[in-house]
Amino acid sequence: MMNDNLTRKGLRRADPSRPRPLSDAVLHLIWSEQRISRAEIARLAGLSRSTVSEIINEILPTGLVREIGEGPSRGGRRPIVLEFQDDACVILGIEMGGAHVAVAATDLRGRVLAWGSREHHVRKDPQGTRAIIGDLCRINLGHPSVAGRPLVGIGVAVPSPVNPSATDQLSTVVMPSWEGRLGLDDLAAELGAPILVDNDANLGALAERWWGAGQEVDHLAYIKVATGIGSGHVINGDIYRGATGVAGEIGHLAIDPQGEPCICGLKGCLVTFVGAHALEQRALELAPDHHDTTLDTGAITIRKIEDAALAGDPLALKVIGEAAEHLGTAIAGLLNVMNPSMVVLGGDLSRLGELILAPLRRTIRNRTLVTSVAAAEILVSELGHKSVAVGAATMVLKAALEDSHLFPVIAASGDAAS
Repeated sequence: MMNDNLTRKGLRRADPSRPRPLSDAVLHLIWSEQRISRAEIARLAGLSRSTVSEIINEILPTGLVREIGEGPSRGGRRPIVLEFQDDACVILGIEMGGAHVAVAATDLRGRVLAWGSREHHVRKDPQGTRAIIGDLCRINLGHPSVAGRPLVGIGVAVPSPVNPSATDQLSTVVMPSWEGRLGLDDLAAELGAPILVDNDANLGALAERWWGAGQEVDHLAYIKVATGIGSGHVINGDIYRGATGVAGEIGHLAIDPQGEPCICGLKGCLVTFVGAHALEQRALELAPDHHDTTLDTGAITIRKIEDAALAGDPLALKVIGEAAEHLGTAIAGLLNVMNPSMVVLGGDLSRLGELILAPLRRTIRNRTLVTSVAAAEILVSELGHKSVAVGAATMVLKAALEDSHLFPVIAASGDAAS
């Protein structure tokens, strides 16, 4: 995959106001191509071969790139092929959901090497959540496929708006029990790695853009349906966060101003119709009128509703159909305003596939300008329930590819150098 900040026409900086070292740009190019010769680097980057040789001599000792032998010749000497070492390091990606914690350990190509997840009342119990995050990180780092690899960094996806200028602060409206503080500094110190933080839907969008359905798509929206509802937006290949980091709070669009109160203080927000708790309550309300449902025993959970819908349960299908109509109304507005070429549905309901997509598309067709909906592809995430955690790890990878000093130095033995 050719990354956002590189083109085959040459190298360009992620931030035009800050000069980027040529070694970082060349390393990024090698990562993008995976295998490439010095001559090809010179041609693609518009650099002299002598300059490329000097840069490669700087990069090789890092352990991120190695020479793997001779490549095919177009005449003359056979070139030495350079290969980016995807398994040189590991990255941790953490998803803090409203009611669960998940941690992925990935290599430098977004592949999940180890995974762990636990249900927990994240919004109400910050101390317990931090403890679970620490446990899952240590377990992942001790996994046989991970153990011994140096850690680049820790990406954290939070169910809260994130101000780019104060990423360790959480919304006191959305997560009041956390008192505005993420509080993972001790974990960062213990693991000896930096922590990067962003909104969960933004990171779901990033994962889809790099590894999922949205590869090479420059304008897409990712909608996460879980305890809360959020959207992440890719515009011109980059995540759009807005002036203060709150772009994408689609869950707090007012669907019914006279509706149920929302945690944000407003009434009738989308999340009060489509969030996991809202769907569980709706199923409970309708259950007495559906004697043929399997949802009449035990506590009703979003997982049970999904399972029942997949099995053809009439009550579950009605609840999902209503959710699709409400969600479709919101997405139609998004399409009319922002006109993305793709909308990817992630989170809880995405595993329903066409059961959710078919009624969703019908609603959108009835509420969207023809020109925008005709160009928009509506589909479920290819990355499934791991998309947000993988996106959190990808955020760290993206930062390291733009500033190679974030990569740990790797000794020849494969262990982290001191």
